[in-house]
Amino acid sequence: MTDEEKGGLTGQQKAAIFLIAMGEDYAANVFKRMSDREIRKAATAMATLEKIEPAVVAKVMEEFIEQYEGDVPIMVQGDTFIKNVLGKALEKERADIFIKEVEEGKRDVPFDWSWKVNTSTMSSYLGAEHPQTVAMVLAHLPPEISAEVMIGLPDERKGDIALRIAKLGQIPEDIIRDVDDALRAEFSGVAGKGSKGGGLQVLVDILNGVNKETEELVMETIEEENPDMAEDIKGMMFVFEDLLNVDDKAMREILKKVEGSQLTIALKTASDEMKKKILGNLSARAAEMLMEDLEIMGPVKLSDVEGAQSEVVRAAKELESEGTITLGGKGKGDVFV
Repeated sequence: MTDEEKGGLTGQQKAAIFLIAMGEDYAANVFKRMSDREIRKAATAMATLEKIEPAVVAKVMEEFIEQYEGDVPIMVQGDTFIKNVLGKALEKERADIFIKEVEEGKRDVPFDWSWKVNTSTMSSYLGAEHPQTVAMVLAHLPPEISAEVMIGLPDERKGDIALRIAKLGQIPEDIIRDVDDALRAEFSGVAGKGSKGGGLQVLVDILNGVNKETEELVMETIEEENPDMAEDIKGMMFVFEDLLNVDDKAMREILKKVEGSQLTIALKTASDEMKKKILGNLSARAAEMLMEDLEIMGPVKLSDVEGAQSEVVRAAKELESEGTITLGGKGKGDVFV
């Protein structure tokens, strides 16, 4: 993983890098305090890591400590590390269950190498491919990565590719394998195998992560080609301001998953109603500190604000996928207890 690639890390991957950097004993102690669901996520992320450059470690460690120094890449055997950690943290029978799940998960997830790749490089590469191939690839990448790749594609191709994603059906596994192998070789990644289709929800997940300009370009094409589909997409899309419709219990769950610095940036252009909604679901001290940070914050790039708001929406959608809350499109959210 290079310095250019570190920006695409998910929260799970950053946590995995932190635990690996801290060593097996430390990671084992942390695992003892984690739930089964948390262990599964961390273990899966850790098992995919092979080499971590110092710049990537430094970027991750900034979130935990004030300074990190190092000039030698950390060479890791993710599988060995996670097996040792699980062996120290859990009883053998329980550890074996998680190890088996991780190994099966690595085999079943297609394009699982994609988070290691510079999305600008991938956009340039895919820009010359047939739009149907691009649509199939984007449908199989994690939505946040697909969104970044979509932003980097030529404007004149975005709408056509988005339409193809929405209309994409189930893809035969042999085709997935062929494309996966070709891209894996091109980007020197490691891929699994499997198959899933595209469809409206896949496209909506991607559009929720792109910038406003790309979203408008895509929706303009879809509205011209298929007005009914455009209306369906608008009804399914969930944006930052839609969090106003989420109830307070669900909002508190969402805020637990969002970093304070990201939340501050996200509120830079938020409506007064949204600010009130979020501040009302923080502790008095946290709300006070957030307002102080907002008051002293200087100019911020609109793209950074949109990115921070997308992170908040992404946290909400992750909670929904875990079954903790339900967003219901633009409707009201609930917490399951």
